[in-house]
Amino acid sequence: MRIGVDLGGTKIEAIALADNGDTLFRQRVPTPRGSYSQTLQAIVDLVHTVEAETGMTGTFGMGIPGTISPYTGRVKNANSVWLNDQLLHQDLVGLLHREVRIANDANCMAVSEAVDGAGAGQHIVLALILGTGCGSGITIDGKPHIGGNGIGGEWGHNALPWPDEAERRFAVRKACYCGRHGCIEQYVSGTGLCEDYQSRSGVALTGDQIDALAAQGDELAQQVLSDYERRLAKSLAAYMNILDPDVVVLAGGVSNIQRLYQNVPRLLPDFIFGRECQTPIRQAVHGDSSGVRGAAWLWPLERQA
Repeated sequence: MRIGVDLGGTKIEAIALADNGDTLFRQRVPTPRGSYSQTLQAIVDLVHTVEAETGMTGTFGMGIPGTISPYTGRVKNANSVWLNDQLLHQDLVGLLHREVRIANDANCMAVSEAVDGAGAGQHIVLALILGTGCGSGITIDGKPHIGGNGIGGEWGHNALPWPDEAERRFAVRKACYCGRHGCIEQYVSGTGLCEDYQSRSGVALTGDQIDALAAQGDELAQQVLSDYERRLAKSLAAYMNILDPDVVVLAGGVSNIQRLYQNVPRLLPDFIFGRECQTPIRQAVHGDSSGVRGAAWLWPLERQA
């Protein structure tokens, strides 16, 4: 049995997977925001609950909204800021008395989709999360690519490529939470999509609502989505020019906008070096469950006893 935990800013979810990927048990609890010690205890309690309910002991993997520094062993880049600078891996090993594997939550999503999702059977899977923020994960033969600095896949905090005049004005006006200007996350996250619509209309809508208006023929909603698709295509093309993955998987709230799967592939050749691209772009099969499932799959089959 594999136990996976997805440590989010508002909830912590645990899952137990059988060797065939079937879900044996799952549970969510609120995240004790602001308290590292209470967060640790909530994780440990969840693991103990999973094992009590299933009657089995499992391997343990966890996805976090940050990464573990390969130099200090401490958490860095977490937007759940109470985790930063903490020895999370070391502390969990001591509390759970077993080996622990931790990866960025986007990498966990990529692992899940590479194992038995939209990227199953592919050599290199690039998974993008388009939600409140935007991040990405990379797997090679089903294993997460973390990198020497622990930041493999940190796509959202690169600059938007080939910005037009309006995009340059936006970059000057508003800084990203990371402190820099013009980050991809500001443009292609779900937050960025909604802020763009609100800045033009004065009305705050969700991404689903913007999509519904566009489908009804609303010209402003259609233009906002067209601009979004172009920005996503540019941002993805710059990534693909370097990585050239076998498949791209989209997750997060914006991934539910179905027109993306027709329009972004059509736009990509305008920005890809060589002007040709037939890389499939697919929606995540496991949706919101991909992160916690991928955490469990940080222990692949061949490593099970």
